[in-house]
Amino acid sequence: MASHVILFSTDSCTFCVHAKSLLMKRGVAFEEVNLAEHPELEAELVDVTGLTSFPQIIVDGETLGGLNELRAADKSGTLASWSAE
Repeated sequence: MASHVILFSTDSCTFCVHAKSLLMKRGVAFEEVNLAEHPELEAELVDVTGLTSFPQIIVDGETLGGLNELRAADKSGTLASWSAE
């Protein structure tokens, strides 16, 4: 079963673009929440994740982190397990 991946991004965030590209390249379905469109969620997100930078990636309800953590998950093979295939 595929993992539920949510990527919180902002406009003009190059790290967000790289994270989305990596997820797509690996065939991982994800939901993107652009905080430029939902600024009211930003403070709430910081409370939940403890992170203030973007992207913020949540997998199955657990905070993964940002682009560096996503790349580490890719290197370890964890990222491959998130896809439905």
